[in-house]
Amino acid sequence: MKIEHIAMYVNDLEAARDFFIKYLGATSNDGYHNADTGFRSYFVSFDDGARIEIMNKPKMDDASKSLNRTGYAHIAFSVGSSKEVDRLTRLLSEDGFEVISGPRTTGDGYYESCIVAIEKNQIEITV
Repeated sequence: MKIEHIAMYVNDLEAARDFFIKYLGATSNDGYHNADTGFRSYFVSFDDGARIEIMNKPKMDDASKSLNRTGYAHIAFSVGSSKEVDRLTRLLSEDGFEVISGPRTTGDGYYESCIVAIEKNQIEITV
């Protein structure tokens, strides 16, 4: 069994798509729009076959996002090396994203950093 894709609702569909493309090397489909419901989505795909569906529809609830909440906590991306973790973390910081930890080696041996991005959702960058 494998996870087919992960989905997340966002307010700014194009900004979320552009984040995944610019910083994490994703490609995107042309998008989908249901004119009857107003639902829109893109699938962004990564080299290893992983996919994220980013979605938007009218009248979504946009509750406050605490980093210490129940539910899905973050999406982790393996970028292949500690140098790339450092480089990407630096770039994201320079581009105005909040780095909340790292780069560092965690107690369980991961070299990682954590960024708040895409409408206050956490992204982990690891080797």
